[in-house]
Amino acid sequence: MFRVLTFPECIYLAVCVQRTDRLTLLYSTLVFLSREAFRRACLSGVSGKNHSWRQVINLLWLTLPLGALWAALLICVWLWLLEVPDPQTIPYYGPAVVLFALSGVQELLAEPLWVLAQAHMFVRMKVVAESLAMIAKCSITVVMVMFAREWGLYIFSAAHLVYTGFLVLCYAVYFIRFLGSKEAEEKGFPLHSVKDLLPRRAKGEVPLVDWSLAQLTWSFFKQSFLKQILTEGERYVMTFFNVLSFGDQGVYDIVNNLGSMVARFIFLPIEESFYIFFAKVLERGRDVKSQKQEDVAIAAEVLECLLKLVLVVGLIISVFGYAYSHLALDLYGGSLLSSGAGPTLLRFYSSYVLLLAVNGVTECFVFAAMSQREVDKYNLVMLALSLSFLFLSYTLTWWAGSVGFILANCLNMGLRILHSVLYIHRYFLSSQWKPLRGLLPSPLLLLALAVSAVVTALSEGVFCCDSGWLLRLVHISVGAACLLGQEEDEMQRPEVSEEDLTETINKLGRSGPAKSKTTEVMQECEKVGKAAPSVFSGARSGTETVLNARSGPPIIRKKQRLGVVEQLVDFLYLLPLHILFSLNTAQQAGWSQQLDSANTTIGAMVLSSALWRYVKHSMSSMCTSSTNRTPGTSSATPWSM
Repeated sequence: MFRVLTFPECIYLAVCVQRTDRLTLLYSTLVFLSREAFRRACLSGVSGKNHSWRQVINLLWLTLPLGALWAALLICVWLWLLEVPDPQTIPYYGPAVVLFALSGVQELLAEPLWVLAQAHMFVRMKVVAESLAMIAKCSITVVMVMFAREWGLYIFSAAHLVYTGFLVLCYAVYFIRFLGSKEAEEKGFPLHSVKDLLPRRAKGEVPLVDWSLAQLTWSFFKQSFLKQILTEGERYVMTFFNVLSFGDQGVYDIVNNLGSMVARFIFLPIEESFYIFFAKVLERGRDVKSQKQEDVAIAAEVLECLLKLVLVVGLIISVFGYAYSHLALDLYGGSLLSSGAGPTLLRFYSSYVLLLAVNGVTECFVFAAMSQREVDKYNLVMLALSLSFLFLSYTLTWWAGSVGFILANCLNMGLRILHSVLYIHRYFLSSQWKPLRGLLPSPLLLLALAVSAVVTALSEGVFCCDSGWLLRLVHISVGAACLLGQEEDEMQRPEVSEEDLTETINKLGRSGPAKSKTTEVMQECEKVGKAAPSVFSGARSGTETVLNARSGPPIIRKKQRLGVVEQLVDFLYLLPLHILFSLNTAQQAGWSQQLDSANTTIGAMVLSSALWRYVKHSMSSMCTSSTNRTPGTSSATPWSM
């Protein structure tokens, strides 16, 4: 939510100040190469239940000297190997490079705390820390742009330094207050004082670090170089080889930032969160038959749900992105962006988002399930992909200009998806679960998207975008009609008082026993959504029906047309509910403490979805037109996508 709220400020800053993208590339390279390998290794279950958090903390503190080493090296490259901008055009470039590198090292101070928070599902802690830091950064930047614009790159450097400082401060304050508290004792937190957060040798332990984790970290560290090239490859090519003019680079950066909004807001948090989930559920390096079948079932079910989710969202973005790229850039930057290659770039990027979405989910599962030996083998695959990507980026850019970068990214992402899909297929080959079915959308959904693509493309040609605001609004209305669809005729619904809704929300917010949380959430959701009790019987946990239809006036549904969003809402409604039951099964299997906060979060998603659907009258697509429905039957609409 805070990323969305701060996006308008970023638009304002992009218009007001000419900034170089090299500084953010320096920062992202530094922090990624310094911490990514440690995060992936330490958050996985490679050491089992007997690993020592003392050794993990010691290992995580190695990110700080490693970050300092990378900072010194990258400062030299950015100041002496790369072309330095003209001081008259872009002043304070040298100090800005040093400050951005310093901000990266400063952020690494919070790395042990970040891993602790993620491992113990302190979801709220991460959200609050990043939100406060982002608000502080944007506020300082806006104020300095308005009153001290002549400071140039000092503004962005100082704001970024404040951002990383706020992150470290939030994590430090939280753990200082949390450690030793009654809440920590009740949760059985492995650390007891602030001293336990610092690197030191524990009594009776010879090794300072867990060598199995250290070896896995080294494997991921070698992979991090290649993954960084694949992630930021086009920016390295632009920075080091100057294949595009500065004007084309600026347009590409703007389109890249706009196009990657969904990836940053939705897909990246999903990838980060569910990598931890899969790493905790599955035992790294073991096949399906040698693991607990309950855990494998949970992982397969959640993976299928996630693939369905990102596929539908990606398809919608690809379809509607084609017809509304020109309008979006015209609203964002005027004719300067919409009159050149910008719309074409954004159209290609909309299709690239679909590949980004699928790759994020498939790779987060693959990296959580791979053994150390498989990770080392995959590093060779990454090396081949990196070299081919750099070659394709350089070649396709000379042939197709800025679009060549996106084409190279699409080819690279397609190969990565192919590798991950083959791995997942082999992983579940000897089992009854087929999570890759989540990549098979229903023909009706594809037909609806195809019709929407044709209609919106014709609308763009007729109404957009040089004939005034009235025709632009008509074009937007056409897209909204295709996206939202129409609901015909009226439906009879029971009354739910505002007091009942308030009581439901308050009750969900109160903590309860982990094993009874699912039942509590389901009862409260049914209270709100009793107009359509069959919705809840449609969600299944394993092979049994989780909730039978109960008494209550059914919805009388007549003929209606469902748009893409109605189908998507139906699917999104059952997705968190389905994951909730998977998490509840995991809790009963013995690791309820780690998943209690995740269960609460998913439960809140279910309840908010129920409230939204009730208000918007969109439950009807989940019910049958018959009033004599058999208890326990379910609608397959959302699961047939």
